[in-house]
Amino acid sequence: MSSALKSSALQTPALKWIPLALITAMALSGCAREGFYDDRNLDYVDVESGSPLSLPETRNEARYGNALPVPEVGSPARLSGPAEVRPPQPLTLAGGIESSFVESREIGDQRWLVVAADAGTVWPLLESFIRTQPVDVNRVSPSQGVIDMQQGQIRLQSALRAGSSEVRCERQGSPLPSCLDALDDFISARASNQSTALSSSLNAQRWADQQAPMFRQEGEQWTVSIPHGADRVWAELDHFLELDFDEEGQRDVIEARPSEYAFVVEYTPRALRNFSLWSRMMNPLTNTSPYRVRLTLEPGGDQSVLRAESAGERELSAEHERELLERVAGYLR
Repeated sequence: MSSALKSSALQTPALKWIPLALITAMALSGCAREGFYDDRNLDYVDVESGSPLSLPETRNEARYGNALPVPEVGSPARLSGPAEVRPPQPLTLAGGIESSFVESREIGDQRWLVVAADAGTVWPLLESFIRTQPVDVNRVSPSQGVIDMQQGQIRLQSALRAGSSEVRCERQGSPLPSCLDALDDFISARASNQSTALSSSLNAQRWADQQAPMFRQEGEQWTVSIPHGADRVWAELDHFLELDFDEEGQRDVIEARPSEYAFVVEYTPRALRNFSLWSRMMNPLTNTSPYRVRLTLEPGGDQSVLRAESAGERELSAEHERELLERVAGYLR
């Protein structure tokens, strides 16, 4: 190449930067491992935990505490193996049942509140509530979910439905209606002001270790084993059955018997509800009227067993029995 061509090439704007680019690339490649751009992907492979920080013994212990205390009530246990991941739980149940953020439950002379948020979300609301009330507080225990007052006690625990909590206000085991009503108003008002944080139970995925109802078949009969006491389960079923079983001719609550932990309902299985006019003409003897069924909870300490048995002249098939139990047990998930 002649000197004239070399001079022309170097004077071309698109080509005059090539030598500089090559030199820069070589320089950067040389310092990528040990220079300014060290690769630190492996730096944390063999890292060892250091000793925890400690405050001097001469400190004033009254000035120190947890900035954001979270109750350990119902907190997930550490798992040694892979965990089952559950989808988030919306506030709308199967069948389109709308669940309010704060709801009341009762059985016999017992009453409590169910809040559609986990204990870590509800506990700060309870502390805020106490600060607004003319009460004398004796003890506050976030780890136990308990606030002891001279007027009574507020207790927080995980509810039957994943991601929800139960709040009780009692004195010597008896509920305090005025306290529960005030708590209901206070938490509901806070939820409406913080809808983004509190108006959904999508945080239910944080409670993946919570035990769910288990279906079992005993001969021709299906049962549901529920890992909760009969009082709490019956109150939960009573609340949702009243909301869901309200369509005459398809599903309806005939009677609720809290002393027997039982309900008498009428239920038409899906196959009979979807019986077309042509099917009726071809099978005129098919009875499409609802079955009368007795739902019974068998208490067993911290466990309950739910059964569905015929309460009328027609026997419920195993398939229809399982369908009904699945719908009812779905209130507890």
